[in-house]
Amino acid sequence: MVQVNALLVIFLIFFLASSGMRWTLARINRTYLRRHGHNVPDVFQGEIDEETLTRITDYTIDSSRFRSFASFFDDIVLLVILLSGFLPWFVAILLSYDLHFIISGLIFFAVVSLIGLIFELPFGLYNTFVIEKRYGFSTTSVKLWFSDLVKSIVISAILGGVLLGGFFALIYYAKTTWWFWGWLLFATFQFLILWLYPIVIAPLFHKHEPIHDEELRDRIVTVMEKAGLKIKGVYQIDAGKRSRHTNAYFTGIGKTKRIVLFDTLLASHTHEEILSVLAHEIGHWKKRHILKQLIFIELLSFSIFCAVYYLADWSYMYETFGFDGVVIYVGIFLLSALFKPLSFFFTPIMSTMSRKFEEEADSYSRRLIGSTHAMVNALKRLAKDNLANLHPHPLFAWFYYSHPPLVNRIRRLIQMEKT
Repeated sequence: MVQVNALLVIFLIFFLASSGMRWTLARINRTYLRRHGHNVPDVFQGEIDEETLTRITDYTIDSSRFRSFASFFDDIVLLVILLSGFLPWFVAILLSYDLHFIISGLIFFAVVSLIGLIFELPFGLYNTFVIEKRYGFSTTSVKLWFSDLVKSIVISAILGGVLLGGFFALIYYAKTTWWFWGWLLFATFQFLILWLYPIVIAPLFHKHEPIHDEELRDRIVTVMEKAGLKIKGVYQIDAGKRSRHTNAYFTGIGKTKRIVLFDTLLASHTHEEILSVLAHEIGHWKKRHILKQLIFIELLSFSIFCAVYYLADWSYMYETFGFDGVVIYVGIFLLSALFKPLSFFFTPIMSTMSRKFEEEADSYSRRLIGSTHAMVNALKRLAKDNLANLHPHPLFAWFYYSHPPLVNRIRRLIQMEKT
């Protein structure tokens, strides 16, 4: 039975504070949009008409409300799992079978993950087939959506099973040093996934083929050579089978590094706009943003693994949530739940760092291309095609946005062109 003590009270305070702050930020963002959403920003004059502006407002508000409700429901599910007594009951049954530690740990996380998946499924369906369909984005079929879901589950089960199985084996056999070897395993696993994703995982969901437009391909290669960057290839994917949203990205590391363009982007943007977007992505590589983020993640994960090692056998934590004894894999789950509301308050740090990287990549794009004009046009088109919010509340943007707000970003690019 769950015990009401200092740990539980502190956890609930942070949990309710993070949940309440998410809800409040989303609400003030919607209120701000209702107040200012009818005004076309100066940099979008002549680009966005009243009808499109209304659709942007409606889409942003509908999506925000849905995400707030989904997040609230997710919080409720987690609290029920933690406070209902389900976990001690389930673990007692699991331990009664006297399975090997590794096997019982994998079963525990499989069941908890399955519970989360079951509750998330209706939200995924609603978002895809109601909200995204309503605004003309979703083009996927129910069959394709479920096919993607099954593939995602299988891939997650395999990769998660291998990683967790490795962790539990280290916990079982390396009693006092498992946290260090576990951290090395985690870091190695990350790099392996980065290497495998473009050639093994991504093609399971999208058809990857060399870009059809030979002129654009040659111009992309020229820009890459100018930047001193070698890539495996330039590919396009059939993203339009699932959504009308547009995008382009770099993926992979080493010999699997490649450029991927959505067919929706190729159909709606000029060559100059596509090249400017790719020049921005090149800027991330040249400025070593990906490496810096990886180093930050590895340092953070090192600290987390160390903390988990010292806290995983904390009997007070187990007693708080109704357990009679220490079960390390349960402790790992409990610690992840305890850290979740606390980590929310570090979101602005990550967002600020990401926005700084984006500005540096924009500056590099200008140096590589020689102008910001195409980039400005590309951002305006992306905003219009994706119904991006042009009036985010400053506090909401500061807290969450990984990119500078579009209006601010375009103004900065225009000013760069003048200097």
